[in-house]
Amino acid sequence: MKAASFAYERPHSVSDALALLANADGEARIMAGGQSLGPMLNLRLVQPQLIIDIAGLAELRSVERDGDALLIGACITHADIEDGRIPDVTHGVLRRIARGIAYRAVRNRGTIGGSLSHADPAADWVMTLAALGAGVRLTSSAGRRDLTVTEFIQGALQTALRPGEIVTAIRLPSLSPTARFGYAKACRKPGEFAHAMAAVLIEPDKSRNRVVIGAIDRTPIVVDDSSLFGAAITDLRRQFDRDLADRLLMQAGVADPAARHIHVSVLARAMAEAAA
Repeated sequence: MKAASFAYERPHSVSDALALLANADGEARIMAGGQSLGPMLNLRLVQPQLIIDIAGLAELRSVERDGDALLIGACITHADIEDGRIPDVTHGVLRRIARGIAYRAVRNRGTIGGSLSHADPAADWVMTLAALGAGVRLTSSAGRRDLTVTEFIQGALQTALRPGEIVTAIRLPSLSPTARFGYAKACRKPGEFAHAMAAVLIEPDKSRNRVVIGAIDRTPIVVDDSSLFGAAITDLRRQFDRDLADRLLMQAGVADPAARHIHVSVLARAMAEAAA
């Protein structure tokens, strides 16, 4: 099947793109890398009257420092991150995650902002950026607003984007030198979307721990304390509370015991990596 007919615009600036979006009366879709939107168009899951292609906008491919954080343009590709073409404030975490996304052909085109905007529950950036405490900058013709990733992702394929808004940047806080990060996922074969994912961040200098469980049919489970670690976080392999993780998954609607077992096992791998 091929896409239904649509008009196509390639604006020269973010302001031009926003004007097109505002005038489309809800009948337009933004396209950056097109790695999610393209298949949806071909399957006719979406049939917009207008596609606004923002992939070539230099404003959305810039990277700049913002205090102790990094402001990453929404159209930075997975390959840009994988190949080290942007500064690293995460001690290699971003490059490692980018390297594990799908296939190189997808990484060459797919963008970090597009991934967040699509909000697939099994997307690596949704998980990772939530764990790292990242923020999202949303821009419309009326102005801009900033949300955390956990505020922005509101469900499976659901975000806080308002009509006329686009994601223009991701604000990524720097990790402290003592920070430890673990990430694991389970896929049926390499390159496929995961059916269980977990990320663990430990920052002793900031007394902050965060666990994120993803690839579930809702917002990721985010635990912002040490309740999954037991009394201490010095030995995660020994202290990890599998029963609590299982209960959190049940509360999130994962009813199948086998599916919960996979999620808990993946989380245990992420815990072990963070503890290494």
